[in-house]
Amino acid sequence: MTEHTGGTAADTTTETLELRASRTLPATPEEVFDAYTDAEQQKIWFSILDEEPGIVEIEADLRVGGRQVAVWGPDRDTLFREEQVFLEIDRPHRLVTESTGSDPSGQTMTTHIVVTFEPVDGGTLMSVVQSGFPTPEIRDFFASQAWVGAFDRIEAYLVRR
Repeated sequence: MTEHTGGTAADTTTETLELRASRTLPATPEEVFDAYTDAEQQKIWFSILDEEPGIVEIEADLRVGGRQVAVWGPDRDTLFREEQVFLEIDRPHRLVTESTGSDPSGQTMTTHIVVTFEPVDGGTLMSVVQSGFPTPEIRDFFASQAWVGAFDRIEAYLVRR
């Protein structure tokens, strides 16, 4: 796995359309796992860095076969939606999901996400492997923007709590 603390790296082979991203976060694996999977904590970190309050609605049934549904955006006319099905849960070490997301235009995609939580000096190395992107451009957006933003928000939440 590519260990790229503080940022993300995209797999350069377009055949796989996979990304690998990781960040060392300042908390235990249990705390990071719970921040990532608990709906009430997610509602806080999803918008923790936003200048203007937006919409964040999250429901989670954290069990194998359970679903998490997240809807967020700056206003009701500009909402993103993600539904994840939990395929494997090994708290606080590993989480595997199938994620179907849509943007405000209605464009959808489904990807496979594996997240691991490894204790390291200074906290927890949270690593993500996401595969199944429809295009290299979308994969690269998730590598350079979406996961960087998620890591930034989770880190801000863990530091401020």
